[in-house]
Amino acid sequence: MITFIIAIFLLILGYVIYGKFVERNFKIDENKTTPANALTDGVDFVPMGSNKNSFIQILNIAGVGPIFGPILGALYGPSAFIWIVFGSIFAGGVHDYLTGMISMRYGGAHLPELASRFLGKYFSHVVNFFALLLLVLVGTVFVSAPAKMINELVGNDADIYIIIVLLIFIYYIIATLLPIDKVIGKIYPVLGFLLLLSALGICIGMFMFGNPIPELTLENLHPKGIPYYPVIFLTISCGALSGFHATQSPIISRTINNEKDGRKIFYGMMIVEAVIAMIWAAAAMSLFHGNNDLSSLLENGGPAAVVNKISVTFLGTIAGTIAVLGVIVLPITSGDTSFRAARMIVADYFKIDQKVLKNRFMVAVPLFVISFILTKMDFQLLWRYFSWANQVTAGIALWIGAVYLYQMKTNYMVALVPAFFISSVVGSYLCYDPTIGFGLDISISNTIGVLFSIALTVLFFSILTKRKSAL
Repeated sequence: MITFIIAIFLLILGYVIYGKFVERNFKIDENKTTPANALTDGVDFVPMGSNKNSFIQILNIAGVGPIFGPILGALYGPSAFIWIVFGSIFAGGVHDYLTGMISMRYGGAHLPELASRFLGKYFSHVVNFFALLLLVLVGTVFVSAPAKMINELVGNDADIYIIIVLLIFIYYIIATLLPIDKVIGKIYPVLGFLLLLSALGICIGMFMFGNPIPELTLENLHPKGIPYYPVIFLTISCGALSGFHATQSPIISRTINNEKDGRKIFYGMMIVEAVIAMIWAAAAMSLFHGNNDLSSLLENGGPAAVVNKISVTFLGTIAGTIAVLGVIVLPITSGDTSFRAARMIVADYFKIDQKVLKNRFMVAVPLFVISFILTKMDFQLLWRYFSWANQVTAGIALWIGAVYLYQMKTNYMVALVPAFFISSVVGSYLCYDPTIGFGLDISISNTIGVLFSIALTVLFFSILTKRKSAL
């Protein structure tokens, strides 16, 4: 329990101290006109208050990742807390803040456009591919996951599951096509409150139930002997560092009134998501005394079954069901903005005017068709592809942030260090994992991952030195 309390305290301290440091390092301008006011179009560029934007941002970024990921990460024991705390403070918060604020400085630009500007025009095509791949995978995961949880609540019926999937897709189509303030802007603040209430309920129930939360050990407790590095950093992503956030922050960068709100909306909501991740990881460790019990339930019912078990055990049937509904809200409210961001990226890439409803429909429909086909894919395999693409995108976003800060002649190490780290992780994981990668020995994989990051760092300084000389 002491470990858990200290971790929450460190997260709050991280927001107050390091978040402020990152903000000062970025050099905000409170008098600068934001895209929401300069480019108002009534569809995507719509000025909204900081509280509303904060609730929308937390729901945008907090899919099932900060719940499913930490539940899976609980197999490693309390050592999972280390990544959640330090990852969110020094990587995730920096990542979210920089992508949101840089986007705001450049007219609400999405990640591919930023990549073109800071990494090079040709590299933007690669980033476009990864961003769209990630968003479609996220959208698909965030259809399948809530559908499974709803279906489990009503009795696990295959026909009902298909109906639930179709209903979620219908909602996604509506939310993707309509102006952001018509659906998302109105219902998200309410859903955001429900999300925070369900997390608080689980936290209180966990303490009242009486099972101790294990204290920190550095031992790898994973029952299958899976290594901590690099696997934990992909298992727990949305609660610590997630490239998906880089696709969502530009949505909110188009609705912010003042740059001073950026730390609260971008960095702050990443910390809130980390707190949610801590609660669910701690709840899984507290309820399941042995990793074998947790592993068995995960194999038989997946993370959705663990969510139901934790909620009902700690809160009772009625309150537990309400808590599960709060969890179901998460992926649905991230799935719709995933497709919305995908629509924006495609439209920006092909220069398709989005003020016309027909154009928005023309761009969005093919994305939904592809996603519906992917729902037939095995969920565990889908999750692995999503996790890897997610952290590749996070690495790209952090490298963009490092280039921006370097060119602004400010402290670029705040972005360069986490960029180096996560690049080594994705390189190592691709070599190590036998399902989506090459199945190499872990020591060889880790060596290749580090060498990959070193090569990127050398390229980083080489290109920027040449640019500086040219100027």
